[in-house]
Amino acid sequence: MKIEHIAIWCKDLENMRSFYQVYFNARSNQKYTNAEKGFESYFLSFDEGSRLELMKMSTIPDSGVDPYQQVVGLTHLAFTVGTEKDVDLLTDQLEKDGFEVLSGPRRTGDGYYEALILDPEGNRVEITAINDI
Repeated sequence: MKIEHIAIWCKDLENMRSFYQVYFNARSNQKYTNAEKGFESYFLSFDEGSRLELMKMSTIPDSGVDPYQQVVGLTHLAFTVGTEKDVDLLTDQLEKDGFEVLSGPRRTGDGYYEALILDPEGNRVEITAINDI
């Protein structure tokens, strides 16, 4: 069994798609639109692992979740990008491009090498090195 996909409601669908394409090498399908419902989405695929569905519908309210606080529920997406140097380079690039780095890069108590950043809409994204734990 595997996780098929994870979905995120978005305010700016095109900006979110671009972010994951540019920084995480995502490949996007053609936009799906259901005009009757006012729904739009993209599925993003990566070289390995699950897909990410980005969705937009004007009737979806803001979550009210503060990205600086931890809450019960899904808390982050994690991407393995290669080596520790790859984590450092991507984190530096994201920071230079104006994205907020919440922590790291650092080695965690459970042996991961990671950085934690916010995507354009405040979702937490971990950038990790390959780990054989």
